Amino acid sequence: MKKFISIFILLFCSVLHSQTKLLSWNLENFGKSKSKIEIEFIVETVRDYDIIAIQEVVAGYGGAQAVAQLADELNRKGAKWDYVISNPTSGNAYKKERYAFIWKANKLKKIGRAWLENKYHLEIEREPYYCTFQHNSKQFTLVNYHAITKTKQPEREIKYFKYLPAEYPSLNLIFTGDFNCPQSHTVFNPLKKMGYQSILVGQKTSLKQKCKNNKCLSSEFDNIYYKTAKTKKLKSGIISFYKNFSTLKEARKISDHIPIWFEFSLN
Repeated sequence: MKKFISIFILLFCSVLHSQTKLLSWNLENFGKSKSKIEIEFIVETVRDYDIIAIQEVVAGYGGAQAVAQLADELNRKGAKWDYVISNPTSGNAYKKERYAFIWKANKLKKIGRAWLENKYHLEIEREPYYCTFQHNSKQFTLVNYHAITKTKQPEREIKYFKYLPAEYPSLNLIFTGDFNCPQSHTVFNPLKKMGYQSILVGQKTSLKQKCKNNKCLSSEFDNIYYKTAKTKKLKSGIISFYKNFSTLKEARKISDHIPIWFEFSLN
């Protein structure tokens, strides 16, 4: 019996160790308007994940500093975290932003340099930011992305995503971020035909200005797309952080989007 229990514990630990927990969050104007208390709230929200993909980091002064502050505060919680920040995207000055990845150094290893997508930087205003990570002996590449607003038809940009797997045939691409477009849109059909799936279906992720009839979420914008032949979905979901605040106005000081998460293993 003791031998059986020991084997079970060993298998359980092995399965647990093979999992990666990704959290993706559009942290509205990150670096421009977050107080120390708000940074601490973000830390407590994300600290149990292995890697954090952040969109909407301020391109000018304050953005990179906020990411460094967030990583520093995470480091004070017991685990060692590393981070990387993109250069400003190449869109017009008003729309320029940065992306960031923050990850647990004992769980993941960054492979090579992170980079902004070069080939489609004219077609995609805030071109995606790539970074390859290794977990155990297997690698995956996160593609961090923040689309133009819904009124500007983000599908005009997203249609180029169908070319990205062929641009990087040796990489296991996982697309994550704020697409400002629901997964049901036909623009995602080419990716789906290639074997990609979204982790969320019919799940709204942006905050309303005010809750109405206990409904506080507005649009189905944030998602993660992964290739089922290379990546196995274990669990996924959202974090309804706004429920910790008495009003949406207070919650929106953190962000107008909720975090989404994806727990996966590599095939």
